[in-house]
Amino acid sequence: MKKVYLYARFQRFWHWMQALIIFSLLVSGLEVHGLFTLMGYENAFHVHNFFAWGLVTFIVLAFFWYITTGDFRQYLTEGNLIEKIMMQVRYYLIGIFMNEPHPFKKNEISRLNPLQRITYLMLTLVGLPLQIIFGFLYYYYNELVALGMNPDWIEPIALIHTLLAYMLISFVIMHVYMTTTGHTVTSNIKAMITGWEEVEE
Repeated sequence: MKKVYLYARFQRFWHWMQALIIFSLLVSGLEVHGLFTLMGYENAFHVHNFFAWGLVTFIVLAFFWYITTGDFRQYLTEGNLIEKIMMQVRYYLIGIFMNEPHPFKKNEISRLNPLQRITYLMLTLVGLPLQIIFGFLYYYYNELVALGMNPDWIEPIALIHTLLAYMLISFVIMHVYMTTTGHTVTSNIKAMITGWEEVEE
């Protein structure tokens, strides 16, 4: 094993801020939907909208950072992507329980395995943007109706926004579980705090 600096300060800052924002959005959003009472409907509504704008701000900031630093290359994959994803899926379903070596090694150039790359890309480029779009359609519903939008669209907009929220909850649960699959249960979390991780040479 060798110790490698894998996560820059901005990456760690972005990761934990995103976690805080998404957690706050989920809690406030579920309260707005009436699943529980924690801060009251009106406060939950304002908190939800505040963190929604925070998420938009941080996504723009992250895109700027990834493009200007060239770190977007982390998401590029050479060779047969489907084959590599299937290798990773097999490892998570079978290999990890048989103590097989990880099919893809982390290093300074490539921190993410192929399954992580496609998952994070889909979340960043499809899932979160759709959630934000439908959230703002919901928020500005009255103004959009005044501009000519069909009033009957409110229900499907709300349902899609809620469905995407439950998909995000599923992602968070899976993401937290996957952090325990490093060479120790806490090694991945420690790496996202310190930036340093022990990886196989």
